[in-house]
Amino acid sequence: MIPAASAAPARSDQARPVGARDLWVTLGCLLALVLWDFSGADRAVGGWFGNAQGFAWRSHFLTATVVHEGGRLLAWATLLSLLVCAVRQPVAVGVGVASTPQRAERLFWFAVTLGCLLLIPTIKRFSATSCPWDMAEFGGSAHAVSHWLWGVPDGGPGHCFPSGHAVGAFAFLSQYFLWRPHRAGRARAWLVIVLVAGCVFGLGQLARGAHPVSHTAWSAWLCWTTCVLASAWRTRRSRSGA
Repeated sequence: MIPAASAAPARSDQARPVGARDLWVTLGCLLALVLWDFSGADRAVGGWFGNAQGFAWRSHFLTATVVHEGGRLLAWATLLSLLVCAVRQPVAVGVGVASTPQRAERLFWFAVTLGCLLLIPTIKRFSATSCPWDMAEFGGSAHAVSHWLWGVPDGGPGHCFPSGHAVGAFAFLSQYFLWRPHRAGRARAWLVIVLVAGCVFGLGQLARGAHPVSHTAWSAWLCWTTCVLASAWRTRRSRSGA
C-alpha cells in the first residue's frame, strides 16, 4: 500500500486554503452519509447478497480469506512499515530535504493512524447495532434499528457499527495528510490507494453480510475527520510558533 515517490514537490499548506477545502469535503460527505442512512438503501443493497438462508459469500475463500484475513495482514504489514519509516532519519533522493517529512511530522501522523485504528473499535464496543447476518430477514434474530438510536438494542449481539475491517484501510488516510505539504503526487497516490482498498474491504464485508454500506462509509468519514482535525491542530500550532 506504499506508493512510489513523486518528484514534484507540492505547494505548502499556507499557499492554498486546504483547511477550508477539508471542511467542505467533510461536511459534504457527512450530508451524503446522513441522506444514505435515512434512505433505507442499506437494506436494499444487502438484499443483493443475502436472503432468508443467509449470505452465500459469508465463508467464501475470496471474501473470508483473501479480502478479510488477507486485508488484515496487509494492514498490519503497512502499519509496521510506517513505524519503521517514522523512526528512521529521512533520506531525500533528488528532490531535497524540504520535500521529505521530518521525523517529528512522520511520528505525529503515525500516531494519528493509531488513533484511527483505536477509535473505530472503541465505538463498536459501545454500539448496540448488529451485523446484517444477525438480522431476521437474513436468518438471524435481530430486527432493524437505526444506528442513530444509540443504545437501543435490536435483539442481536450488537457491536457491529461502524466497520472495523474497513479501518484497516481508511486509517492510512493519515499518509495523504502527511505527504500533502511535501509531494502532491505521493499524497494523491496514497489517497487513491487507501480509498480503493477501503472500498474493496467494504465490498468484501458487504458480500459476507458482516457490514452494510453505511458501516464502511462511516468508518471512512470518521478516519477522514480525525485526520482533518489533526491537520487543523498541527497547522494552528505551527502558526502560533509552538
